[in-house]
Amino acid sequence: MSENIQPASEENKIVEDFEKEKLSEISSEVNVEQPTLNLEQNRFECRSCGYIYDPSEGNKKLNIPKNTPFSELDGNTFACPVCRAGKNFYKDIGPKSKPSGFEENLVYGFGFNSLPPGQKNILIFGGLAFAAAMFLSLYSLH
Repeated sequence: MSENIQPASEENKIVEDFEKEKLSEISSEVNVEQPTLNLEQNRFECRSCGYIYDPSEGNKKLNIPKNTPFSELDGNTFACPVCRAGKNFYKDIGPKSKPSGFEENLVYGFGFNSLPPGQKNILIFGGLAFAAAMFLSLYSLH
């Protein structure tokens, strides 16, 4: 005894209009911000020796002023200050504040995966120094 009851075409239009209004209200409430990519401030690493060119620091040895993007460096004259490799040996490693590791692994752990490499080093070696200090303080107990 199942019957297929189809609403009238006028009712379909009313339902569709209501759904469109509801979706437009929801989309106007949600403010999605797209991250702005500033590729000019990305760091580049030499694949031969591991030297990292940071545009915010420049390079005094090669007379490259601060805030000079890697794309503006001359490919014919620029060479790695350590191993003298050409500009084509560099790869883009992203901005300085970017967390290290793969994107899908950043959600695991206690939140330490989202830290930049420098902060991870401080956390690791600071914890080791603290543990060593605590161990040495045990000698003061008599």
